[in-house]
Amino acid sequence: MPCRVVQAIAAPVVLRQRRARLREAALTEIRSIARRLLVKEGSAAVTINAVAREMGVSGPALYRYYSSQRELIDALTSDFFRELIAAMRAAADHPAADTPGRRLLAISRALRSWANSHPAEFAWLFASRVPTSRIAQCSPDENNSGRAFCQVFLDQVVEIWETQRFPLPSLEDMDPSLAVQLHAYSEKIDGLLPPEAAYIFLTCWTRLYGLLCMEVLNQISFAYSDLEPVYEECLQELCRLLDIPYEPPRQAVDLAAE
Repeated sequence: MPCRVVQAIAAPVVLRQRRARLREAALTEIRSIARRLLVKEGSAAVTINAVAREMGVSGPALYRYYSSQRELIDALTSDFFRELIAAMRAAADHPAADTPGRRLLAISRALRSWANSHPAEFAWLFASRVPTSRIAQCSPDENNSGRAFCQVFLDQVVEIWETQRFPLPSLEDMDPSLAVQLHAYSEKIDGLLPPEAAYIFLTCWTRLYGLLCMEVLNQISFAYSDLEPVYEECLQELCRLLDIPYEPPRQAVDLAAE
């Protein structure tokens, strides 16, 4: 095939690839500016027009990249969830996290570390008035970033359950309404945990997540200036519920260095 013909065929492909790279770079810049506005001024400052002003372009120009405020919000939310999930999974993949129990402790501490290092982003995900649609829901019914986030913690509890089991409460001793809800939730997660084990998982999750929200959102700063000991006490209680050994942070660091 003549060289000129090859060049004529390749030219549109190269042009499309260049346009795709430029578009991706613009999308990344938009989200980066939106994040900067969030951290500096709060969630209410994150608007299409505000981002456009920072970029020196008109608001309508940005609608070529994000068709609505909701689309920008969802994109930013996905970024934050991916970053948080990556931090938790990296902790779980550390060589020192070589048992299901150690992995659970590692991801729990990674969750707190990320949240305290990124309070604005954490609040955006879990406490913002900005309508984040269904992306921030921890619903097993939705294939979204929120579900993937919750799945990291759930997977570790499931692994513990499959490896060694843990003590279970009796559904007969619970309020009938609670038992019905636990059966429904167990079905939603495809039976990965029976209803009784699902109760233990949800108890662990609500205690850990609730305490973290109180810390990051400054709901208990009137009493505590350093909540790490309280968080570790919570982890100890989770370990008792799951019947796994508790290892304090210092011991975990020592194991990682070995």
